[in-house]
Amino acid sequence: MRSVSMLLHVLLALPCLVASVRPPAPCRRCCDDLDPAEGSADHTDRAGLNQEPQVRTYINMTILKGDQGDRGDRGTPGKAGAKGPSGSPGPLGPQGIKGEAGLPGDPCKTHDAAFSVGRRKALHSLELYQALVFDTEFVNLHGHFDMFRGRFRCHVPGVYFFNINVHTWNFKETYLHVMRNEAEQAIVYSQPSERSIMQSQSVMLELGLGDEVWIRLYKRERENAVYSDNVDVYITFNGYLVKSSVE
Repeated sequence: MRSVSMLLHVLLALPCLVASVRPPAPCRRCCDDLDPAEGSADHTDRAGLNQEPQVRTYINMTILKGDQGDRGDRGTPGKAGAKGPSGSPGPLGPQGIKGEAGLPGDPCKTHDAAFSVGRRKALHSLELYQALVFDTEFVNLHGHFDMFRGRFRCHVPGVYFFNINVHTWNFKETYLHVMRNEAEQAIVYSQPSERSIMQSQSVMLELGLGDEVWIRLYKRERENAVYSDNVDVYITFNGYLVKSSVE
């Protein structure tokens, strides 16, 4: 309503704003009162002087400015600017509180292994290859040594130390291999002799999970045998974990 009232006020004031623009009066001569001959140049010029002046109106638009309109909607954001340099590190925060203790680990996941077994009975080779089986158990942590098969099975991958001790038989050859799975790793050998002696062999092996270590008799053209009796233990096989690879 305020805008309409102002517009009516402006329209009523228009007569006051109209300015009559009239051309300046021309110079007159004493003979100007006489009518020029029809068709002459003077007749043409005077015809123009007798015309009515044109009236041009001028309206000052600044007084027609209305009230300020409502604010428009926010435009879409522009593109993100270039990434600025990284700031300096902030100060070190306070130390947090100690967390709760975790659950106990799996008791089956041990990081140690050791065994020591012996044999109280002598053994003569009956075929080309023959496993040396033991009947006396000194140490067998976690049951990793299979007494029925005479084999140690690796449950903890890592580096192991193994040792085999045997007693030779008079006039008989002693020929054994320290085996890893089905491959020879070290040999225990003694030629036939009038005297029986103790023979020993040691080796360190790096085993993977499931690898097996055992002792094998090897028969050639001569009989292969190891000595023992039911009283003393002459044959021993030992092994233990030196360094686990899962620690």
